[in-house]
Amino acid sequence: MAAHHRHRQHLSQDSAIFSPSVARIAASTARDWSYIDSWLAAKLHPRPIPAFERNQDTLKALLALAAVNEAADEERNLIAKSEATALQELSAAQLEAQAASSSLQRRPLREGLLDAVLYNLPPEGHTALDALATMSLQLGVAYPESEDLGRRMVDLQARAQEMEQMKARIAVLHRHIEKEASRMNQLLQQAQGDNYKPPAPLAKQNLELQRKIKTMSAKLPELQDRVVALTPTTESSHPTIVDIARDEQEYLAIVAQKKELDLQIASFHGLPSNPDIARSELDALRGQLRNVTSQRDAVFEGLVERESPVKRRGR
Repeated sequence: MAAHHRHRQHLSQDSAIFSPSVARIAASTARDWSYIDSWLAAKLHPRPIPAFERNQDTLKALLALAAVNEAADEERNLIAKSEATALQELSAAQLEAQAASSSLQRRPLREGLLDAVLYNLPPEGHTALDALATMSLQLGVAYPESEDLGRRMVDLQARAQEMEQMKARIAVLHRHIEKEASRMNQLLQQAQGDNYKPPAPLAKQNLELQRKIKTMSAKLPELQDRVVALTPTTESSHPTIVDIARDEQEYLAIVAQKKELDLQIASFHGLPSNPDIARSELDALRGQLRNVTSQRDAVFEGLVERESPVKRRGR
């Protein structure tokens, strides 16, 4: 055992020096030696494990010997189990044979009477008896009566008719589902088409409008300064009607231009300037469309189930 520990320590040092693959091999070898030690201890108990040289050849030989020994043990256990099972079956067969012989001894008149009836039945009687026995077996009736068998046959006919009607209703529902699925596929193809894709120059137009707005916003203080500079600096410092009208016209023109730019920007509200981000938002909207479509399908299935022939007849 001390040599085994030294061997494991030596392998762990080599694995730390060389590579992880060496460490894995050392760990596998250590597990194999541990298994061999456990197997030898179990086989040699209460005697101790004798000292022997520990190398790869010895390990391979011991592993092969352990595998053969375990296979032999399993085979011996299987043979013992099969012999025990065969003995139990033989005992049960003997008990059944004894019970059958005792039953024949107790009921000779009944058996003879049944044999006589079967022997004297005409071919039609044999056919009817076979049919009755087959029907009773299929219906699971231990003591068949004509009325019971007839009632069972009528019940089977009714169930078969109900199954046919259910099959027809399921076929109708299946056709409706296929029709709606086809229509949903068409809507999905249309949503994935070019008509719902953003135009290519949309990002460029958005950037251009933003640039114009920034330019006009930057010019607004300059225009205000120009209006102040153009105001007459007379002693009275009161603007004239002509100045007020001119300023009003310029102000209205600026307001109109700002409203026009706001309208142009509003049409692109919510769309980022990056085409990839805009495409991601479009995919999100398509996902919402699919969710709405799934809800609509669920509502439709509920309506079909509520309006099916079974529901109306139940009402």
